Amino acid sequence: MNDKDKPQDDAVAEELNGVPEEFLDDGSQDAEGDEGAQGLVSEALVSLKKDLQAAEQETLYAKAETQNLRRRMEKEMADARNYAATGFARDVLSVWDNLSRAVEAIPAQLREDDSMKGLVVGIEATQRELEKVFKQHGIERIAAMGMPLDPNQHQAMIEIPSSDQEPGTVLQEMQSGWMIKDRLLRPAMVGVAKKPD
Repeated sequence: MNDKDKPQDDAVAEELNGVPEEFLDDGSQDAEGDEGAQGLVSEALVSLKKDLQAAEQETLYAKAETQNLRRRMEKEMADARNYAATGFARDVLSVWDNLSRAVEAIPAQLREDDSMKGLVVGIEATQRELEKVFKQHGIERIAAMGMPLDPNQHQAMIEIPSSDQEPGTVLQEMQSGWMIKDRLLRPAMVGVAKKPD
């Protein structure tokens, strides 16, 4: 030991002064005690590693659940935006039905009559405006006439014997059907062809 280390050793000795001897390690423990301590440390490390893996797994599950929840909320918000008008649109369809009936009920001679021409043009303009508003909100009429019966969009009300058309072809539309975006708002009520008896 050189003279430089001596003041440092004195400082350490002074700090340890007053500490009970059983707490001081003089380096005289046997090798068996060291192995026991190392075994405890090793077990503690294994236990800590298991706890860390479990915590990492729980964190991954929590992240996945949070991401799924976020996606579900985004989809619900998008659906709420896209289909918010569904109830209102369904109610307004009765207005469309009445306007359509009014336009269809106008006889040809009244369409040519100058005194009624303004009324006819006004009803037809209202119907076109309603169609335009429907289109702006993703509400579109389902094609029915001449189409094969689609149970996802059409509701067959009657069967009409026909030798001209394939069975299951829509021959008559009693009430128009409508979609809002990609969802059915109201099925078309139709009459379909069947083989004559």
